[in-house]
Amino acid sequence: MNIVNLSLLCSVSVSVTVILSIVMLAVGAGAGFGVYTVVSKKKTDLAKNNANKLLQDAYAQAEKIKKEQVEQTNKEISLLKSTFEQENKERREESKRNEERLFAREELLTKRETALDKKLEELEQSKERVHNQIEALNSKENALDELQESIVKELEKVSGMSKEEAKGVIIDRYTEEAKIDAVKIAKEIEDKAREEAEKKAKNIITLAIQKCAADHTSEVTTSVVTLPSEEMKGRIIGREGRNIRALEAATGIDFIVDDTPEAITLSGFDPVRREVARIALEKLILDGRIHPARIEELVQKVQRDVEETIKEAGENACFDADIHNIHPEIVKVIGRLKYRTSYGQNVLNHSLEVSYIAGMLAAEVGANEKVARRAGMLHDLGKAVDHEVEGTHVSIGVELARKYKESEAVIHCIEAHHNDIEPKTLEAVIVQAADAISSARPGARRESIENYIKRLQELESIANAHTGVDKTYAIQAGREIRVMVKPEQISDDEAQVLAHDIAKEIEAKLEYPGHIKVNVIRESRFSDTAK
Repeated sequence: MNIVNLSLLCSVSVSVTVILSIVMLAVGAGAGFGVYTVVSKKKTDLAKNNANKLLQDAYAQAEKIKKEQVEQTNKEISLLKSTFEQENKERREESKRNEERLFAREELLTKRETALDKKLEELEQSKERVHNQIEALNSKENALDELQESIVKELEKVSGMSKEEAKGVIIDRYTEEAKIDAVKIAKEIEDKAREEAEKKAKNIITLAIQKCAADHTSEVTTSVVTLPSEEMKGRIIGREGRNIRALEAATGIDFIVDDTPEAITLSGFDPVRREVARIALEKLILDGRIHPARIEELVQKVQRDVEETIKEAGENACFDADIHNIHPEIVKVIGRLKYRTSYGQNVLNHSLEVSYIAGMLAAEVGANEKVARRAGMLHDLGKAVDHEVEGTHVSIGVELARKYKESEAVIHCIEAHHNDIEPKTLEAVIVQAADAISSARPGARRESIENYIKRLQELESIANAHTGVDKTYAIQAGREIRVMVKPEQISDDEAQVLAHDIAKEIEAKLEYPGHIKVNVIRESRFSDTAK
């Protein structure tokens, strides 16, 4: 019972609590709504006030901007107006200046037209005066023609010749004078051209050889070895001549032991073998051991040394001549020229000299300098072996060059340097000239006194064989011949022809180095005695 009451009581309490909660909630909601309503109204009023204030500020700002824009527009309008007025003013001034210039030009043109009219009038007057003068001159010319005809008739009457005959005489006289003048002018031109050509040639040749100097030795087929004493001759001969026979057999050279004190002569045409024999004999003399076995051993060693010397000489010569890519066998042949002489010239030095001169000449005249240098170095290649191989040194040199693949340009220069064939290239002519320069210059070659005297006598006999020659003198070591002629038999013109004939005859009959100058002298002397 109590439990039931307690339960009811609890239920009633809960209900009352719920009802109170609802009532309180309702009261709170009403109060909150009232408060919200009041607050919302205040915010609304405040927002309206702010909006009105902003609107008023916006109107004020708009009025201000409008006022500023109006002022700015008025300023721009005023500026444009003033600019327009200034430009308009400048245009008016420019137009005024143009009008003034046009007016001035019109005045100038008017003045010029007036001046031209005046000049035309003066020209017309001058033309009339000239016409009158021409008429006067024509009348005078007619009068002169008439006078000239009368004079000619008078001259024909006096001279007894017609006009055509007199004209022929005058023409002949002036033709002869013109011929003489033409000959004089041609002679002057020829002399000047020859002088300039000789000067230029001398300059080129001087430039070519000024850097070139070569030593020259006499052409010999013997060598002399000096002995320390006369007793050494017996040791060299050996018992029953076995030592000297061994030397001759090993070297191929004749050993001549004569009365020459303390000297032995080596004779042979092969310069390399002669050099081997000379060196071997000198070493045997220094060593003192002279017997056949030692001789054979030493000669073989000297031969190897000489071959090495030949190779080095060839390499040095090619280097000095600035020649490259040359076959090793040709280098050896070039080295052999060190022991070869020709007319008193060492052939290796001569070849180097020709190479230098040919290179310089080629550079001066615009030819191929490399070909000229190479051909100059190889032009006498055949002389190294001409005592071993049959044929001329030119044909041998051509064969060697072709065998070792030298160029056709170089081979042609070798083949043409003694005119065995006609030179067809500028380089061949240059090598030919360089060879002549090196061979014929003073001191390059020597000839025996007998040959020298014989050549001078032949020179004089050639000149003396001509009619009208009085005396002949060969001077300057045979490089010049002076011919005195009889003036009553030879005229000046004939003397010139005689000099030409003698020169051509010398070229045909004699062989000589360089050039021979022929001077024909015609001299007339008149004398008298005062008493």
